[in-house]
Amino acid sequence: MSDNVLSKGLDPQGYIEREGSLGRVPHAFRPVVAAARDRLLDLFGARLHSAYLYGSVPRGTARVGRSDLDLLVALREEPADADHDAVRALGEALDKEFPQIDGVGTLLYGRARLLSAAETYDLGWFVACMCTPLLGEDLAEYLPRYRPDSLLARETNGDLAELLLRWRRRIADADDTDAARRPLVRFMSRHLVRTGFTLVMPRWGGWTSDLTEMAEAFAAYYPERAEQMRAAALLGHEPTGDPAVLRSYVDDLGPWLADEYARVHGVKTPRP
Repeated sequence: MSDNVLSKGLDPQGYIEREGSLGRVPHAFRPVVAAARDRLLDLFGARLHSAYLYGSVPRGTARVGRSDLDLLVALREEPADADHDAVRALGEALDKEFPQIDGVGTLLYGRARLLSAAETYDLGWFVACMCTPLLGEDLAEYLPRYRPDSLLARETNGDLAELLLRWRRRIADADDTDAARRPLVRFMSRHLVRTGFTLVMPRWGGWTSDLTEMAEAFAAYYPERAEQMRAAALLGHEPTGDPAVLRSYVDDLGPWLADEYARVHGVKTPRP
């Protein structure tokens, strides 16, 4: 691999560069971003510490009618169940009002958790490198810089075996329709591709959030699983409701990937 590929997503010192900016938000998505910003302020007021965009919208790669709006919200204290219900309702309202998005996903945490030592190489890294500030004080100012190393790999995605147990329950509880399964296929496809990428990230020596690039980086080191990962990358963009896809994730690709991840990087440190 050439040096320019190996340094992709890194600054000259070898640290992961922060993705996205408000300036990259495509014109079609600016009204929904503005609405989300204003409604978060109305919803939480002084309790809101900060809010961020992440995903394809701030990277400038969102597709009208296909891409979702991803938000991370930090409160000054730990959120209550009612707060989670409130952001879920806000997302549903935005999704109905703005046809240019296909769903809204909002992560909601307290400031203390995002800055805790336990989350430095997981949620902290996510805020510092994957999130674009939208409102309030940027928590990245309190976080370190990050390299694409084995510690980061372990702490971000070293919990796949545990997640697979939850995925099986979600699949079993989902309605037996394509419409109900498509969001699961999209979510699980993306998660598996990202986990496959971070498995090889220290050897690849860089960072990318492009699913196709992630799958190709993985394929260079695990050619025997390359086609499965490439197919998952495609389904992350264009999901189907095929139940066989979900079964293959929790019965084949997922368990293999969890075992290989634990062998290479270890298991994610348990959280309090």
